[in-house]
Amino acid sequence: MKDLYALFRHSLAGLRVLVAATLLLGIAYPFAVYGVAAVAAPWQSHGSLVTATGTHTTDPDQAVGSALLGQLVDDDGLFQPRPSAAGDGYDPLNSYGSNLGPESPDLVAAIKDRKAEIAEREGVDPADVPPDAVTASGSGLDPDISEAYADLQVPRVAAAHDLSEDAVRRLVAEHTSGRTWGVLGEPRVNVLELNLAVLAGS
Repeated sequence: MKDLYALFRHSLAGLRVLVAATLLLGIAYPFAVYGVAAVAAPWQSHGSLVTATGTHTTDPDQAVGSALLGQLVDDDGLFQPRPSAAGDGYDPLNSYGSNLGPESPDLVAAIKDRKAEIAEREGVDPADVPPDAVTASGSGLDPDISEAYADLQVPRVAAAHDLSEDAVRRLVAEHTSGRTWGVLGEPRVNVLELNLAVLAGS
């Protein structure tokens, strides 16, 4: 009987710890973090949403996308993102990389095909196609492309929207972010915000 009572006491103590931890770490802490983020960085805490005019918003009813998530571009007159292996392409609910190794015959063939396709679309030699134009990111949701890939697309986009190449290059420069903290990664161009700027200027 004593053993049963001791087991009950220990189980009750464990249950109390579980309930307290759930309330503290599962409810109070997330709400506190969200509250601080909503005040300190409202745009980022709401998903970094962007409107059709390219301005930042916290209203999902006005948003056309997120600056943090890539999306498919079905207009050949706009800047194209890098390939995506997330679901059918840029599916935020099915995010992953291709999981193909550098020696994979499937990856080698896919890169060769993508190089040929992009070279034909942009009117350049396949050797001039930058690596990020033919490889998917680890998440499959990368919203950015390299400066080299953006520059490769400038003539096509400029011609499609009756803009000068210099004007489009200025838009690329305006939507290029430098290295994180000045040292991490490479300069990158946000495709969604750049395309919105192109549409606004044409």
